[in-house]
Amino acid sequence: MADLAQLPRSVRGAVLRARRPSPQRYMAFLSYSHQDSAIADWLHETLEEFRVPPQLVGRLTDQGPVPKKLSPIFRDRQELAAAADLSDEIEDAIACSRFMIVLCSPAAAKSRWIEEEIGCFKRVHREDRILAAIVDGEPFASEIPGREHEECFPEALRFHFDSRGRPTKQQAEPIAADLREHGDGRKMGMLKLAAGMLGVGLDDLAQREAQRRHRRLYAVTAASVAGMLFTSGLAYTAIDARDEARDQRREAEGLIEFMLGDLRQKLQPVGRLDVLDAVGVRALEYYEHQDKQSLTDDALAQRSKALTLMGEISASRGNLDGALRRYREALASTAESLRRAPDNPQRMFDHAQSVYFVGETARLRGDLKEAGARFREYRELADRMIATDPENPKWQLEGAYSSTNLGRVEFAQGRYAESAATFQRLVNAIDPLLAAQPANADYLNLLIEALGDYAGSLEAAGRLGDAIRQRERQLNLLAPYLAQDRPDAELRQKAMIVHMALSWMSYLKGETRPALDHAATAADIGRRLVELEPTNADWLGRSASTQLNQAQLLLLANRTAEAGAVATQGCDKSTALIARDPTVVAWRDLGRFCLRMRAGLALAAGSGGESLFIARQLLDAARADKVVLAKDRFALSQAQKLVGDILWRTGDRAGARAAWQAGLAAWPKGIAETPRQMAERGEMLRGIGERAEGMRIASQLGAMGYRQSLSNRARV
Repeated sequence: MADLAQLPRSVRGAVLRARRPSPQRYMAFLSYSHQDSAIADWLHETLEEFRVPPQLVGRLTDQGPVPKKLSPIFRDRQELAAAADLSDEIEDAIACSRFMIVLCSPAAAKSRWIEEEIGCFKRVHREDRILAAIVDGEPFASEIPGREHEECFPEALRFHFDSRGRPTKQQAEPIAADLREHGDGRKMGMLKLAAGMLGVGLDDLAQREAQRRHRRLYAVTAASVAGMLFTSGLAYTAIDARDEARDQRREAEGLIEFMLGDLRQKLQPVGRLDVLDAVGVRALEYYEHQDKQSLTDDALAQRSKALTLMGEISASRGNLDGALRRYREALASTAESLRRAPDNPQRMFDHAQSVYFVGETARLRGDLKEAGARFREYRELADRMIATDPENPKWQLEGAYSSTNLGRVEFAQGRYAESAATFQRLVNAIDPLLAAQPANADYLNLLIEALGDYAGSLEAAGRLGDAIRQRERQLNLLAPYLAQDRPDAELRQKAMIVHMALSWMSYLKGETRPALDHAATAADIGRRLVELEPTNADWLGRSASTQLNQAQLLLLANRTAEAGAVATQGCDKSTALIARDPTVVAWRDLGRFCLRMRAGLALAAGSGGESLFIARQLLDAARADKVVLAKDRFALSQAQKLVGDILWRTGDRAGARAAWQAGLAAWPKGIAETPRQMAERGEMLRGIGERAEGMRIASQLGAMGYRQSLSNRARV
């Protein structure tokens, strides 16, 4: 009894009640913050009015027999007055509730009352009977530096309790529904909670809900026909209901067709995909609760295309979680279509698009294993398409796209010569297609993309001159379209990327003036794109990258004040993007780039201590970020090199050599190096006294056409 005597009064009551059976007067105990009272009102009313489909009533599940209804639901803030501690009535209500529903938000995560209620419930009942409903904030944001204030899960919800009712350090994974519009939505979120309490699958409820609506429509129609003998009013009701359902179907199909056709063609070139989002949400409401297997082939295809487009819109805004959710829904739809007609090349095509977007999202997050698996599946589908009709240009394009995907994975894995060969074959395959149809926009875009990938692989493989020629060819292809009064936004983005790449290649050749011109052009295009569509996360990220790139070149050219102003703009954008979604590896890369620039600017301003402090921040971040290290295995060594370079500049020769030795010790073995990485390793070797090997690398780079050094000992 010693342990029991140490518990607070409210917990003692809960523990004592747990030792004797409690009558289950309530289906669920609803716990929420005062700030979320509006949605609590809605959820309480909706759950209490919910009627379980008759076909499910009485079915035996893990939660026991399925009841007829979910009421009553206990609301503590409504039924009890405030108190200094959890009252006996609250504890009794918790003990007499089968489930607990927690409305999760930043306000809820800070609430002492909700924390105590969850703890009390876990001591009395099983943990898996707590259902979370997200209304605001983000789950587990407290584990992300800088986003702790967004945490929506109370601490007691995030960790398991032991058999004696004490919290542990073992992290829990709460069962959660997302009631937000960009999540499950209120209707689907409510059905998820209901399914959890009943112990049935979500599809059971969703399908039964759809069937119930259909039966109600049929019943109204039948009653109206029978009632025609007595009154024409009922007949009018049935016809009106039938016409409404038909009109809803036509409206949804018409909206999706319009969204995927005319509206997209008009809005995409000017970067206004936000309008499509609103249209898509409205159109998809029609399909939301319908069984995919009951949809016609055309409806299934339209639904998957709309989901894919809305996923693209979410991705462009930096919401990769939302995008992936849409892509996976589309993947399920296209898989069902292909199952119905496995030899139909159009079904293969539609499914390949879904596979691509899931794979590309994995690639953006640094998950090369899943990306490679998805892209190989895409390649198999493309090969099957081409086998059905080898002369079909649409299927030929799919073969080209699949080569692009695999080449990018090869590049990310450091297989530069292989990726260069892959992209060279791709360029050779597209050239005759564009020559035969010069006005074909698909062929033009594909060739520009392929040339860019080819140039990047050539540069990484040490073929600087060849890489520059491919970049210049890209600009030549883009020039006629960029000269138009209102050039396509996507083509402007491509031009921005080309200019940024040429800025560094020009600098490394020893051509500083052209390098700065290319950098300024790239940064200017990036700023204009962001002004055009401020919510486009892709453009925001690329704009930040161009500005940080320009700032670094300005610093290398001794234009420190200009470099500082441009770097500040780029860092501000990087910080905003990381706050949106810290799981995107490319944005975390921008954050590291920003730290390097801040360290260099501080050193140029004579603040060696500040510079060293920032460089060590970068080093600590590189050590801690396992995802970045998995993607960029040179990150840790490069951070050590930066620390060493700053120590050298501030006169600490011994410290510099120690840092460089640590950088060389952490240098990845057996991994292909780019010329820039070779240069960094050569500089560290010379710094620790191994001049012969360092000079050999410098000579090798000189033979490749590299004339400039990136040494931080000269300037960070």
